[in-house]
Amino acid sequence: MLRPIILRVLTIVCAIAAPALGWSQGGILDVYIRQGIASNHGLKEQHFLLGKNRLALKEAKRLLMPEVGFGLTYTLAAGGRDIDFPVGDLLNPVYATLNEQTGTNTFPQINNEKISFLPNNFYDARLRLQQPIINRDAHFFKKIKKEEISLKEAEIQVFKRDLVKEIKTAYYRYRQAKEAIRIYDNALALLAENLRVNESLLRNDKVIPSVLIRVKSEIVNVEAQRNQAIANAQNAAAFFNFLLNRDLEAEIEMGEGIVDADLQFAEGEINAADKREELLQLGSAQTINALVLDLKKGYKVPKVGLQVDVGSQNFDFKYGGYVLAGVSVDVPVWTANRNELQAQQAALDLKTIAEKMEDAKNRIALETRTIRNSILAEIETWRSYKAQKTSAQRQYDDTLRRYKEGVSNYLELLDARTQLTNVDLQRSLAAFNILIKKAELERATASYRLP
Repeated sequence: MLRPIILRVLTIVCAIAAPALGWSQGGILDVYIRQGIASNHGLKEQHFLLGKNRLALKEAKRLLMPEVGFGLTYTLAAGGRDIDFPVGDLLNPVYATLNEQTGTNTFPQINNEKISFLPNNFYDARLRLQQPIINRDAHFFKKIKKEEISLKEAEIQVFKRDLVKEIKTAYYRYRQAKEAIRIYDNALALLAENLRVNESLLRNDKVIPSVLIRVKSEIVNVEAQRNQAIANAQNAAAFFNFLLNRDLEAEIEMGEGIVDADLQFAEGEINAADKREELLQLGSAQTINALVLDLKKGYKVPKVGLQVDVGSQNFDFKYGGYVLAGVSVDVPVWTANRNELQAQQAALDLKTIAEKMEDAKNRIALETRTIRNSILAEIETWRSYKAQKTSAQRQYDDTLRRYKEGVSNYLELLDARTQLTNVDLQRSLAAFNILIKKAELERATASYRLP
């Protein structure tokens, strides 16, 4: 009975004595990031919108291409205005004279006609060819749609970088909760050994029974904290799996762990953030607004187009082929100053984007500097806990030895154990905070190589 307990305690003590964060980080997180980028619903939606913009560019390129359409009209009419045409009264005397002189009936008598303004039983079928010759708007629309693709591509990169940061943060939060569970397991093992020692001392009348009550109460308290850590790990795992579009209860590989090198920081890691996709977005928006401004300024440029109709029109569905060609010219003469006002609005939009660009650069610089300072502070905190861990372990070992010898009381032992657990927790928290802040720095400097 005693041997398994001793082996268990030795295992726990060795685990505590080893650097709690002396792991070696593998590439499992990069694998998860690629999975997240490939399966995230929000990112798929962005790609669909990008496809839509590319189709819009193809549409804009076809604005200067000819169009051919078929049209057919057929009308039936009754009543309405009409006109009397006395063709019989005009020609019959002439025809009668001609017949008399020729002694024939070659020229027949005809009736007067009544012509209606509304065509009855009339059709018009035609193929119409329309070819823009000069259309400045179509030229600018093509450029604008092309720039909108660049804007959407930059937006997708922004979405990817945000997703990478969220995946990394969720992963580190999960690892942090799992590490807390391990630390509480170590604390419970130490308390189990304390309970065994105190039970032995009680049997030898060296402690009072209330000591056992205090030990058991402490065990319940640590178990409650462990349960909270388990809940935190489950929640972090669920959010992580949600980002990867997986089953919320899917198992998460822990990888090889974290080494001290992962918790270091070099000033060279702060790169100029001139490649931030947000700046590319603003640059594309600036280009689009400049194109819109040029478009509005040139509103007086005429639009010229060619139109050719080939068809047939007649009454009673008789053939009556025709060809009709024409050139159209559209020149704005007066628009109540609307176009000038639109140009002024586009100019103000361009100035607004320029100010946003400068503000974004300043915000990125501030964000980068703030994260850098936070990382350095967390690193110093983590290093301080490294020395505290050695001291807390030595203090606990000495207090436990003196307690067994009857020199120290149980409150001192309890305080030493609590101190050891707290130092472990704080060191773990500081380490993962460093990793989370470094993920934020990657996001701020756009330094992560996106797949």
